[in-house]
Amino acid sequence: MQLSYKFRLYPSLSKLKKQEKPDKLKLQSQLPKLKRKHPDLKDVYPKVLQYEVYRLFSNLRALVRLKKKGRKIGGLRFKGREWFKTITYNQSGFKIVLNGRRCQTLHLSKIGDIPIRMHRNLAERIKQVTIKRHRSGKWFACFTVEGEAKQARRKRIAKAVGIDLGVNHFAADSEGRFVEHPRVFLGGKSCLKTG
Repeated sequence: MQLSYKFRLYPSLSKLKKQEKPDKLKLQSQLPKLKRKHPDLKDVYPKVLQYEVYRLFSNLRALVRLKKKGRKIGGLRFKGREWFKTITYNQSGFKIVLNGRRCQTLHLSKIGDIPIRMHRNLAERIKQVTIKRHRSGKWFACFTVEGEAKQARRKRIAKAVGIDLGVNHFAADSEGRFVEHPRVFLGGKSCLKTG
């Protein structure tokens, strides 16, 4: 039988201010040690772990900004394995293998080949792949691509018509045509209470 006891600590303010806060580079340099200590991490592609460290510190920066703006920030809590529903491959560790017209294979390093049905071709250079599990239990791959924004072609408008919604008529256009009110609510008018 194991027992655990919890006691409150009362550190001085100077000791609290002196606490060492890890930085992103220190934490990333500790990833190989963590992989040796936790065998589960050996199954994860190294870039994925580095990206998770990046996400952690960018979220912490966002929380600090919100706190400076006066927003109330709660305490940070540890999230277990079940909380993580996304995994991000940033710049490398993934490849799309073309098999047919719509059925391809997405190869993810340290995971393997996963069949994927793509409804459009990705001509641009893929920068990042995020694998996400939705609440329904279905898995999706979100691709971030780098490409040029296409400008929409402007069509020449031969003739424009202005439309005005009115009180006497439902609508009137700039050519003098009127659309009468549909009067769909007149039947229910007697059911409404007045006064």
